[in-house]
Amino acid sequence: MSVRHFLTLLDFSPAELDLIIKRGIELRRMQHADTIYQPFVGRTLGMIFEKSSTRTRISFEAGMGQFGGQAIFLSSKDTQLGRGEPIEDSARVISSMVDIIMIRTFGHDQIETFAKYSSVPVINALTDDYHPCQLLADMQTYYELRGSIAGKTVTWVGDGNNMCASYMTAAHQYGFQLRIAAPYGFEPAPELMQQFSHCVSLVNDVQEAALGAHLIVTDVWASMGQEGEQSTRARRFASYQVTPSLLDKADAEVLFMHCLPAHRGEEISHDMLDDPRSAVWLEAENRLYAQKALMEFLLTDKIQLS
Repeated sequence: MSVRHFLTLLDFSPAELDLIIKRGIELRRMQHADTIYQPFVGRTLGMIFEKSSTRTRISFEAGMGQFGGQAIFLSSKDTQLGRGEPIEDSARVISSMVDIIMIRTFGHDQIETFAKYSSVPVINALTDDYHPCQLLADMQTYYELRGSIAGKTVTWVGDGNNMCASYMTAAHQYGFQLRIAAPYGFEPAPELMQQFSHCVSLVNDVQEAALGAHLIVTDVWASMGQEGEQSTRARRFASYQVTPSLLDKADAEVLFMHCLPAHRGEEISHDMLDDPRSAVWLEAENRLYAQKALMEFLLTDKIQLS
């Protein structure tokens, strides 16, 4: 059997993605009920971080621990990758010593190369192009609170970044319509707009984009590595702030999500995270359970049955 990887949502079928988010909900219930479930005793997760993180490291490391396994944290300064070793060589060696690998890095081509030469499953924990693990958590959160997102309308507000690109793939895989409200010059890549034109549209006016939406999502104006553009982006994105009044234009059952960390007073108003329609805290917690379900799915053949 060939090794399966999770580099974008397109690596799995819609049915498989649905299975994972429902399993994530079940795993959350089990953990909150203090149910001990440790199918990964003796298994090791290799965690390669070339970009720093809070939620990603905690959720993967805690998840592997709750499953009875262990996780090894490797920053770029801890590996030969940071000293110029070819990705192919590192992939062969690291994958020979662990059972599964997650990578948080810059270029998406790097993780694709690593996966090509890895003998174990590789998970994309964020690249400059995609952030599929966050979408698993977001979709799980929506399903928990509102049921199926199929046929719904989702509005993305802000930069056409890796999160936006992942929402575009999610629209295709989960069957919803995505409206993107982004400043001129910050829209998603044209090739992505063409690929997902059947389920994604650009809307120039933010207020119009929010009308009737069932989910409104945003992200920081300047992502990691773009700090030098902060002042320019702050001017260009000033009218793209998500506020409770913007949500008032959406569907009565609308939810708001943000992958965090959030900059209050910039992409969101100071009171947005405290709005009763905000689901960000459950969304953040669900990174743990969505990723546990993902690892369980990828390592099904190695699960120890009690």
